[in-house]
Amino acid sequence: MAAHAGEKAQKTGDFHCAKCSEKVHVQQGHTIPKCPNGHSEFETRTKEPGNKSS
Repeated sequence: MAAHAGEKAQKTGDFHCAKCSEKVHVQQGHTIPKCPNGHSEFETRTKEPGNKSS
């Protein structure tokens, strides 16, 4: 699942940066911010409510 800064999060979770692995927590429906290091592409999402594999 690729996501980018500026998009609306489809689900709540921790988005992990594709470049540096930093994470940002975003609530469903909120805009995804850039990672703390300024990158804008996220490759994985974890800690999704209701998803036991995260």
